[in-house]
Amino acid sequence: MVQTIHTVDTSLDIPNIQEELAQGRPQKILKFALKKFDNIAIAFSGAEDVILIDMAVKIRPDVNVFCLDTGRLHPETYGFIDQVRNHYNLNIELLFPDPEQVEGLVREKGLFSFYKDGHKECCSIRKVRPLRRKLSTLDAWVTGQRQDQSQTRSNLPVIQHDGAFSTEMHTLVKFNPLSNWTSDQVWQYIRAYEVPFNPLHSQGFVSIGCAPCTRSILPHQHERQGRWWWENPDDKECGLHATNTAQK
Repeated sequence: MVQTIHTVDTSLDIPNIQEELAQGRPQKILKFALKKFDNIAIAFSGAEDVILIDMAVKIRPDVNVFCLDTGRLHPETYGFIDQVRNHYNLNIELLFPDPEQVEGLVREKGLFSFYKDGHKECCSIRKVRPLRRKLSTLDAWVTGQRQDQSQTRSNLPVIQHDGAFSTEMHTLVKFNPLSNWTSDQVWQYIRAYEVPFNPLHSQGFVSIGCAPCTRSILPHQHERQGRWWWENPDDKECGLHATNTAQK
């Protein structure tokens, strides 16, 4: 079997592009990304990502979108995925973990080992490895991360070389068009353009992940306090955005 080598334009000057686009509107950043890369996809899970889909389909109606199905999402989240699929007439690709790896972890440590051992081992199997498989087929990807979501994202650029998922044979570029947006701007857009959103948001859930690792928050609590609440608040990354932790 011949191995495919994915490359991007070696003349792409990411530092200069970052400087040029840093204060640009998300639509401008997305338009650049979708024009520059044919082999690009949006990672979809939350409210920010649907905004990106809403913007992207106006530029490229058949934009590639994928979603990680860990097997432990809320029922409301599964319904939300189908709602977005139907609303935008998109084929959202669901990525699943390796069943043997999941079975091995559960057999050895049970269903809730992350409460004792930390979330990274489970996230690695259910999220990071499926993501790595997908990203190995792409030249670029788009996320809905924002700088104000956590300390690990406070210096998030709008475009970056993804050092976490690039290899010697595969250079990957990552776009974060909503980097400079606030939560208020996200919800202003959702209301203004009637963008679908997960019904859990109406129940006090702000940052939504797997059901056992997500809970609602109280007024004035930071949005990431509902994720992995039993762990260090400065380390609330699951590995999907490992470059954030590396840049701390």
